[in-house]
Amino acid sequence: MDVRMLLAGLAVPFFTASCSMHDVVEIKVADEVINADYVGNGVEWDPYDEAELWGTEVSDDDWQTLYKRLDFMQPQYVRCMINSPFRYYTPQTGTYDKARHLKSISRLLKYCTQKQITVIFGEYNPPTWEMKADQKWIDMSVDYLNYLVCDQGFTCIKHFVIFNEPDGDWASTNGDYRLWLDMLHRFHQKMSEYPGLLDKVSLAGPDVVSHYKNPHSEFDAYGWVTNTAAMADSIVGIYDIHAYPGQYEVRSGRYGETLAAFRSKVPAGKKIVLGEAGFKYQQTEDSLLLAEYKRRVENHPFTKGSDCNMLCYDYFYGLDMPMLAMEVMNHGFSGLAIWMLDDAMHSNGDTGRPEDIKIWGLWNILGNEVFNKPDEEAMRPLYYTWSLMCKYFPKGTNILKTSRVANEGVFCVAGEYQGHNTIAIVNVGDADKTIQLSLPTVINNADKYLYEEPHQLKGTNGFPIPVEQNLTLNSGQRITVKAQSFVLYTNIK
Repeated sequence: MDVRMLLAGLAVPFFTASCSMHDVVEIKVADEVINADYVGNGVEWDPYDEAELWGTEVSDDDWQTLYKRLDFMQPQYVRCMINSPFRYYTPQTGTYDKARHLKSISRLLKYCTQKQITVIFGEYNPPTWEMKADQKWIDMSVDYLNYLVCDQGFTCIKHFVIFNEPDGDWASTNGDYRLWLDMLHRFHQKMSEYPGLLDKVSLAGPDVVSHYKNPHSEFDAYGWVTNTAAMADSIVGIYDIHAYPGQYEVRSGRYGETLAAFRSKVPAGKKIVLGEAGFKYQQTEDSLLLAEYKRRVENHPFTKGSDCNMLCYDYFYGLDMPMLAMEVMNHGFSGLAIWMLDDAMHSNGDTGRPEDIKIWGLWNILGNEVFNKPDEEAMRPLYYTWSLMCKYFPKGTNILKTSRVANEGVFCVAGEYQGHNTIAIVNVGDADKTIQLSLPTVINNADKYLYEEPHQLKGTNGFPIPVEQNLTLNSGQRITVKAQSFVLYTNIK
């Protein structure tokens, strides 16, 4: 089934009502910074904890492929999480060994350090759930963190997450905010015992899930953020939440309001990021996409679909994630990491079962070796747009205020970086749009990138290349953005 047809069917009721009345969309970019010193866009990149259980490790050739793809993408922010039983702790013997299984995480963190990528590092859960409040875990975990940062020199690690999604009923904390808060303070105390560690690494939190409320928890996600700000702001260096909205929710513009509400609960001077982000299709508003997702999961050879987005293979996902990023950037968040870089990172529940992996990635680097599907190693459509959203909104970008008139289906973001400018526009509507730009300054020597089915200009290595170069963008200039397409102009070289 053609998912574009499904998408069009969903989009018609919302977007076509005023398309004929508004052929021209005016986008005004002001010389006003609304979100300064952006941390950056990036990916969840975990260190292939389970690969050996699947019968292989990531080969040198595969690592070189990863590096080449990341070199072009230039992610500015990476979230890297570990499961300690795959790393420093052996549950069967209770043995701590910080040098155990160091190879893959070293390759990952060395790359991030060399490329000056901001890393939020952390642990999904304690080594065993019974250790969720155990001082032994705190001692081992912080010692391992210090080993990576101070002994091994992986100074890319700037922030530390102690529990993944502690509000979840799938987490060892099971939504116990008081337990999490107590552990946060205890981790901070232990970090203070290592000379210089707190100068290099701060805590991140609360790492909760937007739009979720565990019945066992006294707070929803807003409450977790609000109370963390009230009770632990002095020890939290950066705030983060996770977001898996529905497609209609974001395309309708509603999700921008949600992001702004979270941002308002974070103290001035502190940043908040989406630690993880992707799309999960809702039963009513995204029903056709959800049905297609379920169809693809049925009898799939290497996933049961319990934690997947089976539509990450599709062209339109390369529109939706940049669209979400634009909302993030325009509503005060300082970055997001897409979940996730690579399907080869996780099975469902991290059980080591290759017949039930999490499919969300830009590729599966072990598609050939483990799954006998070499085509899974190819870059998926999202890579085209996401690499541009990472590369051309570098760390330190100032996000400029944009306003749109007659903006049905059109999203945009503008950034300024060291005197250079980038403007990205996505049209998820069902009609071509004429965009009239109002700019605070002329943008000279700009490259134009275009993601438009079936035209996505690529070099011999498969990476995006400009469709036009050395352009001049003037205020009042009109450009056409076709239905279901993405365009980015930049004079960052």
